[in-house]
Amino acid sequence: MTRRGELRIYLGAAPGVGKTYAMLGEAHRRAGRGTDVVVGVVETHGRAKVAAQLEGLEVLPRRPVSYRGVALAELDVAAVLARAPQVVLVDELAHTNAPGSPNPKRWQDVEQILEAGITVLSTLNIQHLESLGDVIERITGVRQQETVPDEMVRRAQQVELIDITPEALRRRMAHGNIYAPEKVDAALANYFQPRNLTALREMALLWVADQVDVALQRYRTEQRTTDVWETRERVVVAVTGGPESETVLRRAARIAERSGSAELLAVHVLRGDGLAGATAGALAGLRRLADDLGASFHTVLGDDVPAALLDFARGVNATQLVLGTSRRSRPARALVESIGARVAQDSGPIDVHMVTHPEAGRGLRLPRRFSAVPARRRAAGWALGLALPVTATGLGVLGTGVYGLSTDVVLFFLATVVVALVGGLGPALLAALAGGLLLNFFLTPPLHTLTIAERENVITLVAMVLVAILVALVVDRAARRAQQAAAARAEAALLASFSRTVLTRPDPLPRLLEKVREAFGLTTVAVLQRHDGRWAASACAGPPDCQRPEQADVDVAVDPDIHLVGRGRSLPAADRRLLEAVAGQALLALRHQQVAAEATEARHRAEATELRSALLAAVGHDLRTPLTSIKAAAGSLRDPKLRLSEHDRAELAATVEESADRLTRLVANLLDSSRLATGAVVPDLRPVGYDEIAAQALAGVEDARRVSVDIDERLPEVLADPGLLERVVASVVDNAIRHGAGAPVALRASALADRVELRVVDSGPGIPAGDADQLFAPFQRLGDRDRGGLGLGLSVARGFTEAMAGTLTAEDTPGGGLTIVISLPATVPATLLDPASAP
Repeated sequence: MTRRGELRIYLGAAPGVGKTYAMLGEAHRRAGRGTDVVVGVVETHGRAKVAAQLEGLEVLPRRPVSYRGVALAELDVAAVLARAPQVVLVDELAHTNAPGSPNPKRWQDVEQILEAGITVLSTLNIQHLESLGDVIERITGVRQQETVPDEMVRRAQQVELIDITPEALRRRMAHGNIYAPEKVDAALANYFQPRNLTALREMALLWVADQVDVALQRYRTEQRTTDVWETRERVVVAVTGGPESETVLRRAARIAERSGSAELLAVHVLRGDGLAGATAGALAGLRRLADDLGASFHTVLGDDVPAALLDFARGVNATQLVLGTSRRSRPARALVESIGARVAQDSGPIDVHMVTHPEAGRGLRLPRRFSAVPARRRAAGWALGLALPVTATGLGVLGTGVYGLSTDVVLFFLATVVVALVGGLGPALLAALAGGLLLNFFLTPPLHTLTIAERENVITLVAMVLVAILVALVVDRAARRAQQAAAARAEAALLASFSRTVLTRPDPLPRLLEKVREAFGLTTVAVLQRHDGRWAASACAGPPDCQRPEQADVDVAVDPDIHLVGRGRSLPAADRRLLEAVAGQALLALRHQQVAAEATEARHRAEATELRSALLAAVGHDLRTPLTSIKAAAGSLRDPKLRLSEHDRAELAATVEESADRLTRLVANLLDSSRLATGAVVPDLRPVGYDEIAAQALAGVEDARRVSVDIDERLPEVLADPGLLERVVASVVDNAIRHGAGAPVALRASALADRVELRVVDSGPGIPAGDADQLFAPFQRLGDRDRGGLGLGLSVARGFTEAMAGTLTAEDTPGGGLTIVISLPATVPATLLDPASAP
């Protein structure tokens, strides 16, 4: 069987940090040592230093692929396998192969090569890890389409971090060492902002650190190592849920901070019997405090608290353990060794901190004994039920002549009580009967016969049986109370969890039903409501196979017209009682959901009312102005008393025409705004270039001579409706000309990942900070309602752009002014045409 090849990944926070350069340097080192190294695919992105590193290395030809008339080149896996080198270089692990390739993703190509026993050197940016997609999108605003499964990267034998400061990386970018000059502006203004690079760098450092820690833990597990290795400072703090816990937790946080921001873990040991312990509310408060202090909260089960604490601390490779001093009084500690003393004695290399608090030494708190009768103790009770009466008999026979019958009776009573405490009722009865018979046969005259000669012996036997029954009943009652307490705590914990869901989730009902389904082991849980005699599910978790209460295995009537139902199994009475309590929370969540929907509807109605008011105010001004001009000009032309020259008549006619054009534009914007609001805009998407759209848009814009166009014809086409896109560009350019205070306007385009951006740049007065979103609000001009004007141009433009799956945003122009960015999806991703376009 072929041994799987090794994978080495050069990981970076962003493009341009030097991953490919470092990979090529390693290839040269290996080749210098005689290793057979070939280049499967390396993207130079036009960088001279990277291209120079390829010299002297064997480069395999790529496999040509044609996609939508564009010639592309992909990694030729078959050629790599046929060549069978020792090491192959495969750049950009997250790359998406062109349609028609054997594998859709390059990481799948690498898997195929590794299975053939070939070592692979590859590169990857942190944003392409699949598990970090949502976080990356929140930080950068860009959703990564090209991802690699985390498990693929974790299985790599080596992950080397290539690090560089954000400032140095931006300098590289500005000097043209990473992207072509026409792409630098877009990259620096979008993905390569300092805050983005800083966050990505920290994520890369933390991810690599975590993987090193995971590898260490895996090694310790494989080697069965229980010793603490002080490779990383970890502080474990034990909390009981008592009044001193917050003090101990805060002190532990300060200890962790002084230890160089060590990792802090809070642990609560839950006893297996469930009788005593912290309340659910106390634990919830400690969880919140742990979150505030940056600690993780853990709950472990264990009857031996010191052993459970030390097992947990050793399991997480902790270096310090923090406990509160005992709350028991000095006499109680003298009787039973305290938890802190035992932990300190058995901790080994783990440093133990004992934190004093106001509750120390205030209570007696003797240890609990025999609070339950588990199966193991019952088995021991049966054995003792035979052994202890026999032992008492032996002691009585040996002590004949030394002590009397009364002492023998006490010994048998003692044996009966001990068995009752250990094993419960059954073993206690066995001990009582066996003890009575042995006492009568061996120690009571007449000896060696079961004859009872005296009434006192009968009373003794009956008393032993009664003592056994009474003590065993007390033990069994304690066991039942323990089970009830454990069940009550479990129910309280579940109810607390359900309550948190209802109170903290923005849409609590679906999540609450999902939790109920998991907790009770049901396949479907739903809330059914009756409207006009018909049942319908308001929310459902699991398959929607329960449409009426009669179909349910579990049916709880929350309200005459609202039922909580479940399918999957019938519930016992205790679980049903708990489900009835949950049903009230479900009703609360349903009411919350209905109130939220009503509030949303009311907000929409208020917004619509505000919009209508703004429309009436704007229309009253902007429609009246051109109509007044038309009426005045037409009246002058028709007035026989006015002697007008041909020039004056032509000027008045031009005024009529201009006012009519303005009125036409206003009506068109109103109609377009109405179409957008009703969803009636259905774009006819087709490939189109920004260069041709810009030319068509400028043809209809006044004063277009102030606009300069710098659009590379080699840029990918965008998927858009040509007519809508022309109106968007014309509207944005017209806005820049009218509000740019006479400053020049420039049109620039650049590719970024799978999108192409058109920038309309002016160096005019710009807009106040924080008013970018108001710029696109309807019936506003630069955020000012009082100046009049429909202000629908940019609002309609944004609506058209979003209808084409694009975005229309505003940003400050460096040096002053405003830049409007039109971003649309590319017909061919820039990463296929030029991988340098991908962040």
